[in-house]
Amino acid sequence: MKLLRLLSILLLTSGALSSASIAQTHPALKADTATLTPDMSKKQVKPVMLSNLKIGIAGLSHDHVHNVLNQYKQGLVNIVGIAEANKELRARFQKQYQLPDSLFYDDLKKMASERKPDAVLGFNPVAKHIDVVEICAPLGISVMVEKPLAATLTQARRMEFLALKYYIKLLTNYETTWYPSYQHVYNMAANDSLGTIRKIVVHDGHQGPKEIKCSKEFVSWLTDPELNGGGALIDFGCYGADLMTWLMEGQRPIAVTAVARHFKLQAYPKVEDDVSVIIEYPTATGIIEASWNWPFSIKDLEVFGDDGYMHALDNTNIVSRLNQNVSTLKVANNIIPPMDNPISYLQTVLQNRLVGLTDRSSLKYNMMVMVILDAAKRSIAEGKRIVL
Repeated sequence: MKLLRLLSILLLTSGALSSASIAQTHPALKADTATLTPDMSKKQVKPVMLSNLKIGIAGLSHDHVHNVLNQYKQGLVNIVGIAEANKELRARFQKQYQLPDSLFYDDLKKMASERKPDAVLGFNPVAKHIDVVEICAPLGISVMVEKPLAATLTQARRMEFLALKYYIKLLTNYETTWYPSYQHVYNMAANDSLGTIRKIVVHDGHQGPKEIKCSKEFVSWLTDPELNGGGALIDFGCYGADLMTWLMEGQRPIAVTAVARHFKLQAYPKVEDDVSVIIEYPTATGIIEASWNWPFSIKDLEVFGDDGYMHALDNTNIVSRLNQNVSTLKVANNIIPPMDNPISYLQTVLQNRLVGLTDRSSLKYNMMVMVILDAAKRSIAEGKRIVL
């Protein structure tokens, strides 16, 4: 396992590419304009696409869809079809992103059959992710959904069965997957710089989806126990479960204990808004704190080892203390393309340049995430520690 992790790190952090070749394949890296003549600098440079995949969109009600639509507007991705039955929602997005009428379909199956996308991105309610896979898998179309994989473990198992049966990739996208700070912490742990991991602590949360002005369409299903599978546990607890599975090399926990609180009964009457989860491993303990009830937004990661400690404060800044040395603050280096963006990563996986079997987006690891979330739900309902 150590060898596999080291090989993965080499792929992720390799700096062998020249700066010129990197600039040609990644739009975020700009040319040095000081070397351009005045006439050259006036020319409009065509953006370099993140991917040449034909992308389909399933649903527009998840606010994370703005990321890929902004990329489409900039000419960085190729969207060939959007399936969304809500006409009001379609009109709003069409106006905001200047989307042509020809992209829109009421029905995902019709869009997938006619436009034949290479992959479909799911931006619909979590409980509807299974519908996307039911339609796309028999057509041989790979799927990437926004976190988490599914609303229930039963749904996830059906999705896994379909993905394996029809040989498609089924991936899950997390915002934190693209954080350079998290990748740096993982690299240090994989190199045994921290020693044996003993504790992982993950905080993910904010003031609440209504409080931060999420769209009404997003809030309507995010706060529904059936459509989302729960409240803060599903929305934010999945991040910690995914990160712990990644850092612990896919290990199955021994037990899960969870406590849910319901502080905002008027705002969120149907679901919990604050959750604490303890995950027991043979050699380590994981603690997830997920909330819609904090005074500010936070996503951070702490890892304690026998020989050191690292704290990713946000997406770039890291505090570390190794071998009894004083604490140091570091800004993480950028992740090397194509591993720095979900769309370019997706193309890499589909083209088999990256297997994608044991990383944060992989089906294998996200099935373990669903096992953890399911155990947390049962622990909350039964008021006891769930042994796996």
